[in-house]
Amino acid sequence: MTLVDVSNVPLTLFILGVVFLLLIFGLLSFGILRMFQQQFRAGWYSFAGAIVSFVVFMFILGKWYL
Repeated sequence: MTLVDVSNVPLTLFILGVVFLLLIFGLLSFGILRMFQQQFRAGWYSFAGAIVSFVVFMFILGKWYL
Protein backbone atom coordinates (compact mmCIF):
# COMPACT_ATOMS: atom_id res chain seq x y z
CA MET A 1 0.00 0.00 0.00
CA THR A 2 1.37 3.40 -0.96
CA LEU A 3 0.56 6.97 -0.07
CA VAL A 4 -1.58 9.01 -2.44
CA ASP A 5 -0.39 12.49 -3.35
CA VAL A 6 -3.35 14.87 -3.09
CA SER A 7 -1.33 18.07 -3.25
CA ASN A 8 -2.57 18.76 -6.80
CA VAL A 9 -6.23 18.76 -5.76
CA PRO A 10 -7.57 22.33 -5.58
CA LEU A 11 -8.89 23.43 -2.21
CA THR A 12 -12.26 24.41 -3.69
CA LEU A 13 -12.73 20.93 -5.19
CA PHE A 14 -11.86 19.31 -1.87
CA ILE A 15 -14.28 21.50 0.10
CA LEU A 16 -17.01 21.01 -2.51
CA GLY A 17 -16.55 17.24 -2.36
CA VAL A 18 -16.63 17.12 1.42
CA VAL A 19 -19.74 19.30 1.68
CA PHE A 20 -21.66 17.38 -0.94
CA LEU A 21 -20.63 13.98 0.42
CA LEU A 22 -21.80 14.97 3.89
CA LEU A 23 -25.05 16.30 2.43
CA ILE A 24 -25.77 13.29 0.22
CA PHE A 25 -24.95 10.59 2.76
CA GLY A 26 -26.59 12.55 5.56
CA LEU A 27 -29.83 12.71 3.61
CA LEU A 28 -29.59 9.00 2.75
CA SER A 29 -29.08 7.99 6.37
CA PHE A 30 -31.85 10.36 7.50
CA GLY A 31 -34.15 8.77 4.92
CA ILE A 32 -33.35 5.28 6.18
CA LEU A 33 -33.98 6.42 9.75
CA ARG A 34 -37.35 7.90 8.79
CA MET A 35 -38.32 4.69 6.98
CA PHE A 36 -37.58 2.67 10.14
CA GLN A 37 -39.70 5.15 12.10
CA GLN A 38 -42.64 4.45 9.74
CA GLN A 39 -42.56 8.03 8.41
CA PHE A 40 -42.47 7.05 4.77
CA ARG A 41 -43.19 10.44 3.22
CA ALA A 42 -40.32 12.13 5.06
CA GLY A 43 -38.08 9.20 4.14
CA TRP A 44 -38.88 9.46 0.44
CA TYR A 45 -38.34 13.22 0.55
CA SER A 46 -34.90 12.63 2.05
CA PHE A 47 -34.06 10.09 -0.65
CA ALA A 48 -35.23 12.55 -3.31
CA GLY A 49 -33.10 15.27 -1.72
CA ALA A 50 -30.07 12.99 -1.84
CA ILE A 51 -30.67 12.26 -5.52
CA VAL A 52 -31.11 15.94 -6.34
CA SER A 53 -27.95 16.78 -4.39
CA PHE A 54 -26.03 14.14 -6.31
CA VAL A 55 -27.26 15.49 -9.65
CA VAL A 56 -26.30 19.05 -8.66
CA PHE A 57 -22.89 17.81 -7.50
CA MET A 58 -22.28 16.05 -10.83
CA PHE A 59 -23.42 19.15 -12.74
CA ILE A 60 -21.03 21.39 -10.78
CA LEU A 61 -18.16 18.95 -11.23
CA GLY A 62 -18.79 18.73 -14.96
CA LYS A 63 -19.13 22.48 -15.36
CA TRP A 64 -16.16 23.64 -13.23
CA TYR A 65 -13.64 20.81 -13.02
CA LEU A 66 -13.96 18.60 -16.13
